[in-house]
Amino acid sequence: MIVTVTLNAALDVTYQVDRVDWNGVNRVRAVHRRAGGKGVNVARVLAALGHDVLVTGLAGGPTGQAVTADLTAAGLPHALTSIAGDSRTTLAVTGEDTTLFNEPGPEVTGEELARFADAYDGLLADADAVVISGSLPRGVPDDFYATLAARAGEHGVPAIVDADGEPLRHAPAGRPAIIKPNLDELTRAFPARTPLESAAELMREAGAGAVVVSMGADGLLAVTGEGRWRARMPYRVEGNPTGAGDALVAGLALGVVAGTPWPERLALAAALGAAAVARPVAGEIDHQTFLTVQRDIDVS
Repeated sequence: MIVTVTLNAALDVTYQVDRVDWNGVNRVRAVHRRAGGKGVNVARVLAALGHDVLVTGLAGGPTGQAVTADLTAAGLPHALTSIAGDSRTTLAVTGEDTTLFNEPGPEVTGEELARFADAYDGLLADADAVVISGSLPRGVPDDFYATLAARAGEHGVPAIVDADGEPLRHAPAGRPAIIKPNLDELTRAFPARTPLESAAELMREAGAGAVVVSMGADGLLAVTGEGRWRARMPYRVEGNPTGAGDALVAGLALGVVAGTPWPERLALAAALGAAAVARPVAGEIDHQTFLTVQRDIDVS
């Protein structure tokens, strides 16, 4: 079983439009409302591939109830810790491009966070891997992802961390198996003009087992204890990039659990990311795109 952690769970709303007129009225062709947050999206992809998952995190208020109800309707097992604050809503407007509006999320108390941590510890006994990803709601310490990764390590469970800002900077201290920033996130974490591979190596030296950097259509860079690899995409997949990184993380988690060699692991992860772009809503993958792209990804 792969456990995913989404501390800032959300109700994701996606508007599909032909184009956006920021000074006028816009007609929406389709609306999608579903439980979201990065860990939830990871779990959806894993479940679609037939793997056992458990969604954990925090949820509260009417929005949190909607999140929980959607997870149940989707058949996604979940064990969300209830909080008093109302969970957030995110809005994605997809037309010629994709624009995101992400609310900050609720205020979390120390008692609520402690209840989650206790529940999390109890779940690690049955976990093969844990994915810790997304933004932190207010009131959660910046080093909490590092704490969760370290607790997983104490149980012999490999952790994958996908974060930004201060949580990303703190993450190596928890000695996760993999840290997965995107290019912009890694760039912001280090002084200007730090070479990409050097920044990834510095994160490894600080405690991460491996660092995998997602670079959109330019593929992936992996800096690991076994070597360095680049995964190059055969062509650009057009669509909605929201959730592509989460699908990619799902592939990395599968590779960690199966113990597959890094080149195969990266090809799987990159193909899943591309397959997510081909779908209009985060948390879904286009299986035909996945099969087609994976054959032609170059990893060297």
